[in-house]
Amino acid sequence: MGMWWMALRLALRSLTRNKLRASLTMLGILIGVAAVVAMTALGDGASASIQNQMGALGVNLLWVFPGATTSSGVRGEVGSRPTLSEDDGEAIERELFTVLAVAPVITASAQVVVGARNYATRITGTTPDYLRVRAWPLSRGSAFTDADLRLAARTCMIGETVRRALFDQGDPIGQTIRIGRMPCTVVGLLAPKGQGSFGQDYDDTVVMPISAVRARLRHTPGREVDQIMVSVREQDLMARAQEQLTALLRQRHRVAEGEENDFMVRNLQDLMATLERTRSTLSTLLLAIACIALLVGGIGVMNIMLVSVSERTREIGIRLAIGARSADILAQFLVEAVTLSTVGGIAGLALGVGAGTLLGRAMEWNVRFSPTAALVAFATSGGIGVVFGFFPARRAAQLDPITALRHE
Repeated sequence: MGMWWMALRLALRSLTRNKLRASLTMLGILIGVAAVVAMTALGDGASASIQNQMGALGVNLLWVFPGATTSSGVRGEVGSRPTLSEDDGEAIERELFTVLAVAPVITASAQVVVGARNYATRITGTTPDYLRVRAWPLSRGSAFTDADLRLAARTCMIGETVRRALFDQGDPIGQTIRIGRMPCTVVGLLAPKGQGSFGQDYDDTVVMPISAVRARLRHTPGREVDQIMVSVREQDLMARAQEQLTALLRQRHRVAEGEENDFMVRNLQDLMATLERTRSTLSTLLLAIACIALLVGGIGVMNIMLVSVSERTREIGIRLAIGARSADILAQFLVEAVTLSTVGGIAGLALGVGAGTLLGRAMEWNVRFSPTAALVAFATSGGIGVVFGFFPARRAAQLDPITALRHE
């Protein structure tokens, strides 16, 4: 124990005599550790944000979209061909035991007016089950009912963004707003959901009975819909529900075997997995860059320690001549290298936390600092000192005292 304590005192004395060189040597370790801590925090925060934002879309959600038109061999965008109807949604809910709830959806854009205030927003026409499918509670009021749906009643629920635009902090329940030229009574206020992964504001919406939107805003006959949202009973049933849904719609739409579907089904779990793979790939790339920085820092430590051994050859010879063992010399330089790396690691931890916080605020990302990642990064910095400091320390310990004393 005494040998290591003496080695630490000598190491600190040597480093304080060469502050600038020691600081420049620690820079590589500092940058590497800071990068690991900051990138891990940003990556974990991004993963949490993806899960929260996907959860805001709904629970165990399947999306069904109409197919695309094809003209002269050119395929149009998804939804350009009206192939879905409310009847399809009713059949899905009636015939698939894996399905919990179904909500057909049509959308429109309109100016919403209250007094002297007006606001352009998205109008969502759907059924009362929409809130269940989206796992979207109300903060005030109530949802429109099946009776409102049958009567195409002029009732609606508004999002938090629309409420602030039209009523500031006032209570909108029971108030009348004008959507285009149609007066409508606000019966419910949707709980805030925030923004999605691609910047869309979920709270910037007005939700109405699908029958009212079809008759009074879109002025379209029939029962065609823009999409059907399907909530599956359990997460483990997602794949099975998607297969059953696809088979049911192919049968209903009389799609022959070998022909392409005239609809598209998107699985929320698949979307989450894709986003998570993208995040994981980026995080791995950034961590690889950070590890390279640590490696370069370790090489810097080894080079400086070799220079230090060369400069202090006579000092080593004197210590050996007055009775120091090779193990004492090895410990002295090894501790010096580990001290350099460890101090750089501590500074890197502080810099990583600061940089991660600033980057998170600048890019409006969530940041989650992991104690495990910080501990691993710090331990790695110490390990780098051991690995890259061993060769110079061993060279110093193997010096011949007589040769060392003759060194100029």
